[in-house]
Amino acid sequence: MNDAKGASGRRVGVRDVAAHADVSRQTVSRVLNENPDVAPETRERVLAAMAELGYRVNNAARALGTSRSHTIGVLASDALLFGPAQSIAAIEASAREAGYWVSAAFAEADDAASVTSAIEHLLAQGVESIVVVAPHAATLDAVSSLNVDVPMITLHSSGHGEHGLSIDQVAGARLAVGALANAGHTRIAHLRGPIDWLEAQSRADGYAAELTDRGLPIGPIITGDWSAGSGYAAARTIVDAGVTAVFAANDQMALGLLGGLHEAGVAVPQDISIVGFDDIPDAAYYWPKLTTVHQDFTAIARRAVEFLVGSSDTRTPAAPVTPVLVVRDSIAARD
Repeated sequence: MNDAKGASGRRVGVRDVAAHADVSRQTVSRVLNENPDVAPETRERVLAAMAELGYRVNNAARALGTSRSHTIGVLASDALLFGPAQSIAAIEASAREAGYWVSAAFAEADDAASVTSAIEHLLAQGVESIVVVAPHAATLDAVSSLNVDVPMITLHSSGHGEHGLSIDQVAGARLAVGALANAGHTRIAHLRGPIDWLEAQSRADGYAAELTDRGLPIGPIITGDWSAGSGYAAARTIVDAGVTAVFAANDQMALGLLGGLHEAGVAVPQDISIVGFDDIPDAAYYWPKLTTVHQDFTAIARRAVEFLVGSSDTRTPAAPVTPVLVVRDSIAARD
């Protein structure tokens, strides 16, 4: 059940580990399968022998012997975008730390047949649970219509679904708009994300709620597609609207907006202040450096894995993770 080779070039097997640790092959198997009926000192001796011999577990062979794949399935769409990509990477890292493998399947978010096919593909591989990286309502609707007999949790679902785990998008948007309002801005536009994205809607809701609570007017609202190009294209509309600040629903659109405003002769933050969302690594190197909302993707990935592998203290997903505002140079005070 491993791929390591000894000095002779022969693969190191359970028999070699047993001989080196002076235990039976059955004892080695019990250690591999995390059987509690192994004395702690014996377990340590077996693990030490594995390390010395360079023994590595072959997960497929292990599954044949235990009916356990130790694999978490990930269903994802829009995996090239920052949020989903970061979440998938964080899930894999958290799963590996917990002794699990990850198998990913990708689907078209608005295609129910594609979602169904991806779920069936994961189940055919014997995954023990599934994480759905679901930023779209259509994806969640398709998943909820299926009869899936393994534990499942959704990420980026903005609180939708019975087992949803997300970062509090409304709270993050309110932080962004609040920072602009606290700097004296009263005419704040919103460059929102696509209509069919749950998180885009939640951020738009937070934008509107914060302005309403402060007695400030809502709008204008311009819809982008998460890309820098759509932010660039929105620059002229924003200039013509006469606003003094913009909450951009992600950092990529904020980047494009910075470029479009610069070409229009509008200085940021002196003429128009901007706050983004995501805190991508490049945000600290925009010009000006972008004030933005940081999302802890590692935290929600870790919580999802803990929930699925049973290491969490609760069998109910935790409350949404609260984002934080990262203050840089793209806000100026307004008299």
